Amino acid sequence: MVKMSLDPVQVMSKQVKELKVAPTSNGDSKGSWEEKEEFDQHHLGLTTKPKPVTGRRVRKVEGGVFFPKPENAVTIAVSTRVLFRTEIEQKVFEQEGVEEYLRYQIEHENEPFEPGPALPFVKALEAVNNRLRELYPQSEELFDIILVTYNHAHVGIRLINTINHHNLFIERFCMTGGSSPIGYLKAWHTNLYLSADAEKVREALAEGIAAATMFMPEKLTEVSESQLRVAFDGDAVLFSDESEQIFKAHGLDKFFEHERENEDTLLDHGPLKGFLEALGKLQKKFYAKGYRLDCPIRTFLVTARSAASSGIRALKTLRAWGLEIDEALFLAGAPKGPILEKIRPHIFFDDQMFHVEGAAEMGTIAAHVPYGIAQKYIKKKSSAKK
Repeated sequence: MVKMSLDPVQVMSKQVKELKVAPTSNGDSKGSWEEKEEFDQHHLGLTTKPKPVTGRRVRKVEGGVFFPKPENAVTIAVSTRVLFRTEIEQKVFEQEGVEEYLRYQIEHENEPFEPGPALPFVKALEAVNNRLRELYPQSEELFDIILVTYNHAHVGIRLINTINHHNLFIERFCMTGGSSPIGYLKAWHTNLYLSADAEKVREALAEGIAAATMFMPEKLTEVSESQLRVAFDGDAVLFSDESEQIFKAHGLDKFFEHERENEDTLLDHGPLKGFLEALGKLQKKFYAKGYRLDCPIRTFLVTARSAASSGIRALKTLRAWGLEIDEALFLAGAPKGPILEKIRPHIFFDDQMFHVEGAAEMGTIAAHVPYGIAQKYIKKKSSAKK
């Protein structure tokens, strides 16, 4: 199986550079920011370093800058380590300590970070926002992106420079200086939190916030720049892990029997049901304007369930919730990686690392939802190896 980074900052630079990003210049001539290079190679033995920012960009929004209220928006919180590549800085922190880390960040604040696994996803969110603003100029029902970081405010200048360099529309920051961001996420009415810190993701889930640990494969599949594509596993992601518990405890035959007997009993909700609801709400705004077949948001259910034996209950549950899923793929235990390679989602959510790794093997950016009975089995396997 292809080696996959369990920390999205540990990826091959030649693959990340294939990501398409918008031009950075606003028409200005060459900027005055200078390169710095002495620390990278001398201290860390690295042969590549971020390119300096080449010019300042002035953000111009017709009619002025428009910020939705958090309670009206679909709020997506992303950590620095999934939005950008920060492996050099992480090594400085681990090897040299916090003071040297802060000094390094300030010295390199005019050098933008390279794109991380969440950047294409954020770009797609912004593309959807542009379409929504065209159709509903006064509406606050938009994606609102918040950069959440444990960094000290001293690092803020470099983050702002990087956001401008990649032409991102991110104006809300949450810089906690090492404190947990979970309380702030609740205050922002966060609909989804993406982080490289699995422990903080679990903490967010425990507080009822949809969250996932984001990973990046060594190779990347090119994704759409005009349509947001999000793929979900079913059990323990959109749905509860009720059926998964039956499967783990009693096997596949008992699972099929249980699903047939409870075909008309709705599954309880899983941790990402609310995020799918938020996506569906925005989709309906496009449907109302005649864009059902050309909607810039497309959702996928990619489940190991088999259609005839256990698919009806899942579909009836979604229908009862009033949720539409654009495509449902029941794989009956087949690998998910090849299917995801065809779908080319910006992000795929699954509760089992086996499927996350399989997705990464085929070049899909995947996110692990550490929820449900499957996590207990992961811990048991880890203990056995020790």
